[in-house]
Amino acid sequence: MAIVPEYELDVRGEKCPYPLIRTKQEVEKLPSGAVLEVISNDPEAWQNIDAWVTNSGHEFIDVVIRKGAYHIFIKKA
Repeated sequence: MAIVPEYELDVRGEKCPYPLIRTKQEVEKLPSGAVLEVISNDPEAWQNIDAWVTNSGHEFIDVVIRKGAYHIFIKKA
């Protein structure tokens, strides 16, 4: 089943910690239950985002690699 995000954040070209910082800022703006897709080409970004999401009470749905980019799916608590 395909994940259909309601919001997208493209942080390709940015290196950690910026993908994580921008993800935190974007999640703050979203309504509860919203699904965000973060697109990054930094291989460390998805792991840092996963750790933050888990510790902050949000839901890490999945990470998919497409054409050299990590598509990270998050559901806001």
